[in-house]
Amino acid sequence: MPQLFGQHYSREELQKRVGHLLQVAGVRMMALQEGSEAGVRIADVRTGSGLRFQVSLDRGMDISIADYKGVSLAWRSPNGDVHPSYYDPRGLGWARSFPGGLMTGCGLTYLGAPCVDEGEELGLHGRLSNTPATDVKTSTQWLDDRCVFAVSGSVRESTLFGDDLLLRRTIEVELGESIITFRDTVVNEGNRRSPLMLLYHVNAGWPTVDEGAELLLNASLTMPRDPEAAKDLKTATKMIAPLPDFKEQVYFHDLKVDNNGMATVLLANKKAQLGLFVRYRQKELPRFIEWKMMGEETYVLGMEPANCWVQGRARERERGTLQFLDPGEERVFFLQIGMLDGLEAIDQFTQEYNLR
Repeated sequence: MPQLFGQHYSREELQKRVGHLLQVAGVRMMALQEGSEAGVRIADVRTGSGLRFQVSLDRGMDISIADYKGVSLAWRSPNGDVHPSYYDPRGLGWARSFPGGLMTGCGLTYLGAPCVDEGEELGLHGRLSNTPATDVKTSTQWLDDRCVFAVSGSVRESTLFGDDLLLRRTIEVELGESIITFRDTVVNEGNRRSPLMLLYHVNAGWPTVDEGAELLLNASLTMPRDPEAAKDLKTATKMIAPLPDFKEQVYFHDLKVDNNGMATVLLANKKAQLGLFVRYRQKELPRFIEWKMMGEETYVLGMEPANCWVQGRARERERGTLQFLDPGEERVFFLQIGMLDGLEAIDQFTQEYNLR
């Protein structure tokens, strides 16, 4: 039974108290109207627990704005939810339409740093986040006394005489809960073997990111990407106050999994009594990247499960770790983003998953 406002209710008990379920939770479709955001379709989702978020249907079904009981969870760039018609795929042009938001998808055939791979010029982080979804559907389904809300759709990356990958995404939440579940399937619908690169760019922002907050994880090894990150390796997981002219720091963590093959990280802010966690099946997402950006205005912690590193496709191919999908082959990915409320919930979660 869902818990709403501190009390559990059966379906029958709840229906006696509301004229429509949207009174407390549900999914509503809408569209943005101004500036470079105009025309972007949005699925606005409320769970009844205090969690609310918006799925950008024209931006790869990313999650943009997200808050919990009125508290913002995600860092937002000044770009906003830019319509994909403004996308610049060259070099670092991806950054011109990067909105931040709770989760930005990177991929599908390339991501990471711009590079030239086998004669093909590739820009930053791929096309996924700037591609509209098709076959979009929403649903509200009661399963006995549980109620599940879902937003689903398909995002295709294809080119004539080239790759044809289709991402089928379903985003689910339960009534009264504060966990967002991604169930993603990528299938190669083309007739050639295609690279597969996928990264979930989870962007936590203030007030969860703040001085004294800490990224808790269970890692067997942590490696800095470059000398800039190496100089602060000992404090890689500790958040500081915003600094002028801060240069981004990127760390690669080799995470241990639980008995279910799941890896877990938690951004814990005990002062604010807030926690934001990411859990994912590591078999398909063997890499975890931390993007630590403590600059003024760009004050964000990126928690990024992926099936590759972020130095670009050419480097991934060079080291022999580039993944592929054969024609007709598919790969299934599972990831959750959730909210913890209060010190007790943070401490219990930390102990359950052996985070430190």
